[in-house]
Amino acid sequence: MAKWREAVRLEDFKTTYKFVHRRKEICIYKLEDGIYATDNSCSHEYSPLHEGMIMGGDVYCPKHGSRFDIRSGAVKDYPATRPVKTYETKVEDGVVYVKV
Repeated sequence: MAKWREAVRLEDFKTTYKFVHRRKEICIYKLEDGIYATDNSCSHEYSPLHEGMIMGGDVYCPKHGSRFDIRSGAVKDYPATRPVKTYETKVEDGVVYVKV
């Protein structure tokens, strides 16, 4: 059963943050309309998405350029063909929580 996990203080990151819970890497994104989270690994071939370029609501894989919708995890550009998993987030008292 998924539980809310404290990940990071909102003031401690600018655009992305890599959160690790029990060897599971999750990328947390700070967008204009809220805080979102996905798996940190590109679904095409391991590459850390927290190192990728953010444009609008998309993250670009730094290795091969696959593009994912940050809010839904959907693939928007090849070579990836599978979406990345998304996670619920919430902010309370300046702290970001992820449901893992």
